[in-house]
Amino acid sequence: MATRSLFDDVPLGGSTFPPIADYAFLSDGEVTALVAPSGNVEWLCLPRMDGPSVFGAILDRDAGGFRIGPADVSVPAARRYLPGTMVVETSWGTRGGWIIVRDVLLIGPWHHESERSHTHRRSPTDYDADHVLLRTVRCVNGEVQLVMDCEPAFDYGRQRGHWEYATDGYHEAICRADGIEVELKITTDMRIGFEGPRAATRTLIKEGETRFCALSWSGHGGPATYAEAYRRLVWTAHHWQHWLDRGEFPDHPWRTHLQRSALTLKGLTYSPTGAMIAAATTSLPETPGGERNWDYRYSWIRDSTFMLWGLYTLGFDWEANDFFYFVADAAEEEADELQIMYGLDGERVLTEQILEHLDGYQGARPVRIGNGAYDQRQHDVWGAMLDSVYLHTKSRDHLDERLWPILKRQVESALEHWRQPDRGIWEVRGEPKHFTSSKIFCWVAADRGARLARLREDHESAARWQKAADEIHADVCANAVDDRGVFVQHYDTKALDASQLLIPLLRFLPADDERVAATVRAIAEELSVDGLVCRYRADQTDDGFSGAEGTFTICSFWMVSALTEIGESSWARALCEKLLSYASPLQLYAEEIDARSGRHLGNFPQAFTHLALINAVMHVIRADEQLRVDVDHEMLSAQRREA
Repeated sequence: MATRSLFDDVPLGGSTFPPIADYAFLSDGEVTALVAPSGNVEWLCLPRMDGPSVFGAILDRDAGGFRIGPADVSVPAARRYLPGTMVVETSWGTRGGWIIVRDVLLIGPWHHESERSHTHRRSPTDYDADHVLLRTVRCVNGEVQLVMDCEPAFDYGRQRGHWEYATDGYHEAICRADGIEVELKITTDMRIGFEGPRAATRTLIKEGETRFCALSWSGHGGPATYAEAYRRLVWTAHHWQHWLDRGEFPDHPWRTHLQRSALTLKGLTYSPTGAMIAAATTSLPETPGGERNWDYRYSWIRDSTFMLWGLYTLGFDWEANDFFYFVADAAEEEADELQIMYGLDGERVLTEQILEHLDGYQGARPVRIGNGAYDQRQHDVWGAMLDSVYLHTKSRDHLDERLWPILKRQVESALEHWRQPDRGIWEVRGEPKHFTSSKIFCWVAADRGARLARLREDHESAARWQKAADEIHADVCANAVDDRGVFVQHYDTKALDASQLLIPLLRFLPADDERVAATVRAIAEELSVDGLVCRYRADQTDDGFSGAEGTFTICSFWMVSALTEIGESSWARALCEKLLSYASPLQLYAEEIDARSGRHLGNFPQAFTHLALINAVMHVIRADEQLRVDVDHEMLSAQRREA
């Protein structure tokens, strides 16, 4: 494929929008925020991750923001996460001095001792979100003119707020908007003034001095002094580090990528229910200025298998268990068939709307909230559910009795529908097809169902489901393989699809099957741009939209895993190194990468990408370890022969 960049048609000249990959990601397990390099919070939705934005400048420069930084400098000297945390540190150098700003969504001890939480469905823990965005400043050299500008725009920029002082002094202020339940409160040791819908401060900070500003939106409240702010920041940082310590990370140069991915997945998990959102944002474009803009702030059942693969691999069984039971809750409550996605509390109706008043990221319209794919027919959902249960059961050697009726219903649904067309793993909005990946996931449902039935000694179900699995397997092998021995996208095409890289990972065929190797190599050669993998060729797939898209990063990481499976370890390692080099400055990933420019595209940060990263990196590390064992064994054997 040609290496033309998706950005070739974008007009020259600077954009007021930062590159997607340059945003920092914050989370407290209930809300998320994105902070631009300028120090502006450009995305924050309340009261939870999928709520209306109060800062939405990432989708329209007039949709609200919250900046702290030097008055006359907008490009920082450096940014990083404090190691092992979700605390972002930004260093600023000016003509007069240097300051360090730290941003964090605070987490504190469990708040619900005298009353029960109305949102938490998982078991209470020792910690809870404080509902506070804290920003601290320390001057380390010279002096800097420091500014704070906070201009909320409630309900995705449709409602401006009204500020008023909360006390007799200048250090507390409240912002309200007509008809909006969320109320914002700023507490700071700087003096606040109001300029219409904007709260602002300006102060000269000198070497050794500190400042803080806390934005809160619940009764928990923010810190009242810098000393308290620092103490609560340290508590939160230690919380993240202690959480990370529970994981099992190899002593390897890629360890930090695994740790940041784990922290990102934890940050994308809505702790009250265990749901994991696909990404923190909506409508960040897959094509610059294009229309492929979706709301990913929901929980896909498909992600469940990959989520459990990643979390079990790294030793985070509690989080895997919470997400598993979120999926189980959703499946148990279904009177009909399992949906492909749900809201954070299991909501079923996710009506899609277009926000006409927002211009979109760099003019990419439409801006959507909700996701119309929620009621699509996608036949992979049953296999994803069954594989999740199978992984969960293997990790505990026990199948919850409550789950068996749910599982039987999912297997029977897969068997009822597997012969029918659907819209596939990529949720195309064209005509339904007999997608190969959907058939394979139906096979997964029957295969894993039969295995679980054997564990329960339900021999009648096991035999019937195994027979069905064999029938699906034979049908796929007969209808989805072209004359080259390569698995194609669906039964009526010769086009390729990166989802076939899952064939060895799902154990549909053994890795040494010639068709598996042929498929992996064909995708690498014909569906890749500079080594990075596209999910399909847009000009060969009726997905309902026009225009090109970038390479899908999850597919590229799938390629790493698939190459390792078929014995191409050197190739896999080289591709993995290349992919890791594309990480954002803070080791985060969006959904896609433009192969020529390296720019990130789509919603950010993307859970699916980080899940695939974990699986790919662990594949390569284990292959390297096995190679060392084999080499040591060969050397020992040679020494014995010589002796």
